[in-house]
Formats: sequence, C-alpha cells, structure tokens
Amino acid sequence: MADQRGSNPAKRALALVAGGLLLLVGIALLVLPGPGLLLVLAGLLVLSTQFPSVDKYVDPVQDRAMKAAEDSVSSPLRITLSVLFGLGLVGVGVTWGLLGPRVPLGGWPTGSSLILSGLILLGLLVYSYRRVAARRREQSVDHPRPV
Repeated sequence: MADQRGSNPAKRALALVAGGLLLLVGIALLVLPGPGLLLVLAGLLVLSTQFPSVDKYVDPVQDRAMKAAEDSVSSPLRITLSVLFGLGLVGVGVTWGLLGPRVPLGGWPTGSSLILSGLILLGLLVYSYRRVAARRREQSVDHPRPV
C-alpha cells in the first residue's frame, strides 16, 4: 500500500510552513539562548508527517537531543550552572522588558522571548533530571551493587 502521508495538499502546506518555521527557529537557537536542538527535532517531526524523506533525519537528531538533555544534568556543577543561566535569562528578560526603548531591541517582545527561553530551559532541566534519575534507579534495580 502506498504512503498516504502526502495526500492532502492543505495538510502538506501547513506541515511545510509549521515544520519549516520550527526548523529555522531551532537552527537559529542553536547559537542563541534557547532550546535549539529540541525545536529542530520538533520541526523534523512535523515535516516527517507529510514528507517521508525527512524520516531518516528524525532518529539521529532525537538521539542527539536526548544525549544533550542528559549531559546537562550529568554533574551538580552543570545543574547549578544551567539553573543559574535559566534564572539569568528570566532576569534579563524582565529587565529588557522594563527598560524598553532605553536598550537596543528593548521592550516586551524581546524580553518575553528571553523569559520564555529561560523557563523552557528550566523545564527541560527538570525533565532531564527526572529522566536520568529514573534511568539510574532502573539500572540499580537491574544490577544491584554487591554488599
């Protein structure tokens, strides 16, 4: 049976626009503060719903995104620095919003994007920490330490 993912032109166009936008923003956020790799993954997932040729890129990006999430909570120092950076983004966003026209690109559009990036970072840290902790618990049950 043929792949039916691309049968509706409206769905294809919507997936192209939404997935392409997520992908472009994710690529930009790879070098700017924010969850770039996760947005790249989200863009690829949206695009893969209508474009089968994109499927081959989803798994490698997903593996890398999950590895990066796990690496971010691999030590207490990394956790502390990541939390401080997330709180710093929120603080800078509030400051940027309050200062408005007195700073370059000032105002709430820029400030709110910084705040959102900081909150997403903090949320991803909690998710990553819980995921790594659960994996460690599973490993300790599967392979208990000798006493």
